[in-house]
Amino acid sequence: METSIPAWLERTELLIGPEAIQRLSGSNILLVGLGGVGSYAGEFLVRAGIGHITIIDGDVVDPTNKNRQLQALDSTKGQSKAALLKQRFLDINPDLQIRTFEQFLNPGDMEQLLAERNFDFVLDCIDSISPKLSLIRQARAARIKIISSMGAGGKTDPTKMKIADISKTKECKFAQTVRKRLKKEGIRTGVIAVFSEEIQPKSALQLTDGTKYKKSYYGTISYMPALFGLMMASEVIRRLAQIKK
Repeated sequence: METSIPAWLERTELLIGPEAIQRLSGSNILLVGLGGVGSYAGEFLVRAGIGHITIIDGDVVDPTNKNRQLQALDSTKGQSKAALLKQRFLDINPDLQIRTFEQFLNPGDMEQLLAERNFDFVLDCIDSISPKLSLIRQARAARIKIISSMGAGGKTDPTKMKIADISKTKECKFAQTVRKRLKKEGIRTGVIAVFSEEIQPKSALQLTDGTKYKKSYYGTISYMPALFGLMMASEVIRRLAQIKK
C-alpha cells in the first residue's frame, strides 16, 4: 500500500514523480559537519523529502560563522549547530526521522554508527583533514556511498565548480592533500568529490595558532560554501531518486 505524499512536496512530485518521492522518503542519510557546506546540504536534502537523517557536529555558533552558515545568527550565538538544525529541519518536515549528535564522534564511535544504521549515503562536510580522512576510510570499509566536500575557502567563482571522482580532482590544494593521504591507505577511487578548479589567492590564507586539526584557513564568501552544499545534495538526491541526468 502506497504512503500518501504530503502536500508540501506536491511541486517536487510534479517534477520527479511519486516513485522518486517514495525513494527519497525511504532513504537514510548521514551528514557529518554542519558548517557552511553541511548546513545547506542538509537543508536541501530535507526540503527534497529525505525521510531519515543523522546529523553530527560538536561545534556551537560563533559570530564569525554568520557570513556563510545557515543557522548562524546574532540570536543563536553559542548554541549547538546540530540542535539548531534539528529544530529547523523538523519545522520543514515534522515527519522527518532525525538523529542528532551534538559532539564530534571519535573513530570508534563513527565506525559503530556506520555499522549499525544502514545508511544509503554519507555526506562528508568536514573541513579538517584528519577527521575527514577517517570518515572516508570508514565509509569505504563499510561499502557505503560517500560524497566529500573539498575546499570552499578562497573561492569566488561558481562556474569553476565540479563533481568528479576524487582521483580526477585538480587545482584544489585541499583535494590534493586528501587524495595523497588516501592513496597511502590504498584508496585511489570510489569517493565522489565536490571541488573547484579556481586558484586560491595567497592573500586569502590565514595561519592559525596551532589548533588540533587546522593549521590554516582561507577567507570565505557567503555563497560558495552554500553552493558546495547544494551540489552535494543535488548529486545525492538525483542518485537516490534515480533521476536521469
